[in-house]
Amino acid sequence: MTRYVEKEWRDNGSKYFTDLILNSMITVQTKPCFTTFSKIINWATEKVFSDYDDNVIDLSFESLSVTIEKIENLALSFSPNEHAKKKRKTNAVKPLEAQLLSKPFLLLAGISGTGKTRFVREQAKTSGQFAETYCLTSVRPDWHEPSDLLGYISRLNGAAEYITTDVLQFIAKAWRAIADSGLTVEVQESEDQGERLVVAGERDELDKVLPYWLCLDEMNLAPVEQYFADYLSVMETREWCWTGDSFTYSCDALLKPATIKEVADKENLRKALGFENSANKNYDELWQLICQYGLGIPFNLLVAGTVNMDETTHGFSRKVIDRALSFDFGEFFPNNIDEFFVEGGRTIAKRLSYPLISHAKLEKFKDVEADNDAEKTKAFFKAINNVLKQTPFELAFRAFNELCLSVIAFSPKTPKELAAVFDDFLMCKVLPRIEGDEDKLVTADNNNVLVALMDVLETELNQIWPTPEVVNLRPDLLQCKEHDPESVLEIPCRSKTKLEWMNKQLNNGFCSFWP
Repeated sequence: MTRYVEKEWRDNGSKYFTDLILNSMITVQTKPCFTTFSKIINWATEKVFSDYDDNVIDLSFESLSVTIEKIENLALSFSPNEHAKKKRKTNAVKPLEAQLLSKPFLLLAGISGTGKTRFVREQAKTSGQFAETYCLTSVRPDWHEPSDLLGYISRLNGAAEYITTDVLQFIAKAWRAIADSGLTVEVQESEDQGERLVVAGERDELDKVLPYWLCLDEMNLAPVEQYFADYLSVMETREWCWTGDSFTYSCDALLKPATIKEVADKENLRKALGFENSANKNYDELWQLICQYGLGIPFNLLVAGTVNMDETTHGFSRKVIDRALSFDFGEFFPNNIDEFFVEGGRTIAKRLSYPLISHAKLEKFKDVEADNDAEKTKAFFKAINNVLKQTPFELAFRAFNELCLSVIAFSPKTPKELAAVFDDFLMCKVLPRIEGDEDKLVTADNNNVLVALMDVLETELNQIWPTPEVVNLRPDLLQCKEHDPESVLEIPCRSKTKLEWMNKQLNNGFCSFWP
């Protein structure tokens, strides 16, 4: 029955369709039903539209299997959580299929119009719950206090009332997602920190917790060191502790318990933050814990600030840069005009997710095939830091910890992959700190810092460092081909290109990392 014969389809439909509605449709609207089924199967099996034939249908086992799977996945993406628990496992594993970041704070720097804000939106869309997991906040030029970002207490009406912001409400939403996932939010006591609020659970339970993306658009229209100061400080208190596959996560409070205690009507604050109970969700215990211990940074929150560096914006101090992953957007995610009209098969960013480690430990290197004892990582860090010693750009423990976290997160298998991790570390954590004139960019022995770094990196990154004789390429760790996340793209060494560009700037009197 691959061709349309009305009597055969009507008679067999009447005989085999047990559902009353379907039975009526196939016997009364036989041709429309046949045409609809044919088009759905053609769509699912990706046939060329011009080849569609409404009088023919492909009923092979392979075609029907593909069609059923695609329809189920499509239906699942539009299904509410409470109606899709049996299928949720399909979506739940997505965070573990993503590339874990080493830090939950990203700076996306680049010229206007390159797609920085869209990048964050597309990352949030990969969860299948875009409206739930994405928040866009436009930074205002008059922001100067942490209260502009996180809210404040108002006494205009006499009683103390906390005025919340979109950002604080989104942070609370991320906390609710953690509570809804079934992870335990409880109080634990330790000798060095006393009582503290922690999230506890097992590794596979994190499959249920999607990343929540907060996009601070035009982040440096206001001085970041001022309005973002509290967040930067609290972010450094995040602590993951692992024992086998069991973990605890803790973080100091952004919204302090003393501040909550001042609020006259805590129920209004509870409602504003979304912690009121509903028909199938009870947040009584969680809210009591928040009132007692404050509201910290949830582990599933990723903050991405979009940045333009021009005369209308503010620069970044090393305090901010040291605490962020800084991406030169045009270098990491370049606009490929040749792919603008391409449908399918384009180069896209890999899916990113939140870090699961805050402090590197040697035991975590055991799964890093390219450096399972961390010796190569240490040697690389010491080599570049020897160049930077006694300069304003010298690195310290935080930078080494984050290099280790990057190596652990990407888990390179080959020397070339390890060199690619080192290359990206230079681009995200080292070179953004370097700026100034010829008097500032000198080593302890009065050599050009940029040239000295290139000399060292020619040896340290010899696997990927291009020479006049050999065009060495490296794997791109953050991009892949659309519909093929396992594809490996090869690109030139990023840090060499950037160092040469910065040195050319320096020859004109002043250099900076930023485009």
